[in-house]
Parts: sequence; C-alpha cells; structure tokens
Amino acid sequence: MLIACFAGLAAVAAPSATIRWEADARPPAVEVVGVAAVQLQAFAGLESGDAAWARVFAVYAEQGAVGKDLPPMVGTWNLAGDRLRFTPRFPLMRGVRYRAEFRPTEDVVPEVSYFELPADTTEPTTVVQQVYPSGEVLPENQLKFYVHFSAPMSRGGVYGHIRIRDGAGVPAELPFLELDEELWDPSMTRLTLLIDPGRIKRGVKPLEDIGPVFEVGRNYSLTVTVACQDATGRPLRSAFEKKFLVAAADRAPPDPKRWQITAPATGTRAALVVRFDEPMDHALALRLIQVTVGADAGFALEGESALGEGERRWSFAPAQPWRRGPHRLVVATTIEDLAGNNIGKAFDVDGFERVNRKITTESVAVMFEVKD
Repeated sequence: MLIACFAGLAAVAAPSATIRWEADARPPAVEVVGVAAVQLQAFAGLESGDAAWARVFAVYAEQGAVGKDLPPMVGTWNLAGDRLRFTPRFPLMRGVRYRAEFRPTEDVVPEVSYFELPADTTEPTTVVQQVYPSGEVLPENQLKFYVHFSAPMSRGGVYGHIRIRDGAGVPAELPFLELDEELWDPSMTRLTLLIDPGRIKRGVKPLEDIGPVFEVGRNYSLTVTVACQDATGRPLRSAFEKKFLVAAADRAPPDPKRWQITAPATGTRAALVVRFDEPMDHALALRLIQVTVGADAGFALEGESALGEGERRWSFAPAQPWRRGPHRLVVATTIEDLAGNNIGKAFDVDGFERVNRKITTESVAVMFEVKD
C-alpha cells in the first residue's frame, strides 16, 4: 500500500533522488539519496523487513533473465536522514549485475541504477581444508557431511557448487536437503550438508520413488567446485574431491558402554583416550563429551578434546594434572554416529521393528579410574 500513500505526492516526486551503491561497506548497502521529507513520512512505522518497502525501493540480481521476472533481493530497509537504505541479506557477488529501482509513485518513471563488482585481479587463496567424515568407507544411510574452509565463505547458492557423483561420474539426483538459510557455523568456515532424510528413512515416498542417494558396494565422490565463493567474492584456489566406498546401512544406536577407555596416570597431563566401536559425528563428538571428577556428578574438567583415526578415537588433554580416583566420561544422548543414530534411538526405524530400549536421561556416564 506504500505506493498508494505516495499517490498525492507527485508534485514532490520529481526524479531528484539518486541511487548510490556502497559495495565496500560492511555490510554492503544501496541507498536512495535526496528523498523528499513528505515522502519519507509514508515509511514511518514500517518494520525494517516489511515487504511493502520493495514496492517503492527494490534491488534485483540479474542473471541473464528479464529483470521484472526476478523477485527482489531479500534484506532490510531503514531511514537515515533524507535517505532510504537497503541492506541485502547476502553479500554482493562478482560476475552478477545488480539493478536498483526507486519508484515513489506509480505514475512516474522509476529511477534505475545498475552495479557490478569489478573483476578481481588477485589470486584466490581459500581452499577446502577437510571434509568430515574423514573415513573412506561410509554407511549407506550416511546423514551428514561437514565441509571446512580455510577462510569465511559467502552465504547463498552454495548447493549449486557441491555435487555427489557415483564412480562413473553420474551426479546424484537432489541428494541434499537444501535449506534457504544454509547451515553455516558463526565463522562461516564450516558448512553442514544434510542428505535428504526422505532418501534414507524406509517407508517414505522419496526413498520409494527416487531411491537412496547411496548404494552398498558402490564408489562415490563429493566435489566442491572452484566457483564456490569466499566472503570476498573470490573463487576457491582449487576444487576439492572426497572419494568413498559405501558399506551396509547402520541402524544400531551408539552405546558408550562398548567404548574402550584408556585412563592416564595420576599426576600427569597425558591424554585420556576413548576408542569408539564405530566412527562418530565429528562436530557432535567434539561438543557432547566431557569428563567429570568423582563417582557422582562432580565437576567438569577443563581441557582440550580431539578426534582422530577417522573419528574413531577421542582424546582429552586436561588443563591440570589428573587426580587419583574415580572419574566419569559423560556423553549427551543426542550425540550421533554417521547415520544420525542417537544413544538409545535409531535414526531410521521402520514400521516392522520394535524399539525395546528407551533413554530418558539427557546424558549417560561411564566410570573410569585414574591410578598411580
């Protein structure tokens, strides 16, 4: 209804306002400068994300299509003096032409401005450092991949640069659960990729219609192309490929009682070593396991944990030397193996199986003794 609010303002809607791009700002923004004060009154009370703003001031990303067929970019608007300011949700990207339109009333030709980031002449430096799971054999119902980059990345469009292919190079059809927000950590250096659960859980329509993403005994690769852009808009220095073989599906919940604990000696800062009977989810294993002192709840020890041997080995080096006596390895029940199974709960349980075991506590503990 915002344009309607301007309907009686044609006399002051002369195209004196100008559009200015602030691509170097952090975050980048687009402004309309010189808006008449009487026009600005129509924006009073609007929320910064209200879609009504875009009817008057909109920014488009052009990619070879007719501009009017593209939806406006998502972001926030606000007033600053005699300016309307738009801040896009995602960074501007090199190689894309952008168009901004300011239309204060329906009966005037909109003020239009185009912008494109200059070509980058510097050499790209960002690479994919690691993909987890790091092992070369994964279960048929593998749930997640973590892609670690050496520098912050750009948000938006990442699924277009990551592929799952079989051993013959044929790409998998829609393997990922593609989320609009994308699953980045706060540093924008770790991306979580979820295999579509509908392609994993038995008895659901996507699995029956399309089939699983992975099949037992076949080779696959996960590739990240150089076109994936870092936070500065530069491509990667090189493409990345992780190859793996698919083994039988894993539907058994993890059980810490099956883990092997090697306790250190009293008075040392040697690492406590825990060997899992299967690879565990990399991010969750680093976050959801802790060590406490005493036979009861006690208090959590400070220190550094690490994973190795294809996420089969967890180690903990304490900040202070070990004390003699009982300790507990405390594991949150939400920890997952590679197939997304939790303690006491399988990720995939079909209608013909019965779950006989239930875990109602938020964590389980395994006792171990630190001796001389």
